[in-house]
Amino acid sequence: MGRIVAIDYGQKRTGLAVTDTLQLIANGLTTEPSGSVVDFLADYVVREAVDLFVVGYPKQLNNAPSGNLKHVEAFVKHLRKVVPGIPVEYYDERFTSVLAHQAMIDGGLKKKKRQDKALADEISAVFILQTYLESTKYKSL
Repeated sequence: MGRIVAIDYGQKRTGLAVTDTLQLIANGLTTEPSGSVVDFLADYVVREAVDLFVVGYPKQLNNAPSGNLKHVEAFVKHLRKVVPGIPVEYYDERFTSVLAHQAMIDGGLKKKKRQDKALADEISAVFILQTYLESTKYKSL
């Protein structure tokens, strides 16, 4: 079984998270500059079996798409072109940034480390992936 990679795409940085090979546990992978993230992922799938990309779908509280959606869609189009054999699914990313910051506080990180936006993006990707895994688990029941 291959891994699932979650992507929290931003205009500057993109947080990445990945499952174990049994697709049970979500772990942070890295944060990449958004301009090079597709190349990073293309290289990653050569080294690791990947079954699926889960991309955070930016929505507002009222369920309307956010302003970042056009950038996310352009990214997904490029990703599908460069890595055509791996399916891409969108998953709601609302509140992941808030949850990431709360997790850093709860984890006891000092204020300076909590201001690390790259770390927050990676943790946001972990939340996207974990909630995706939980939602698919309950769909199969």
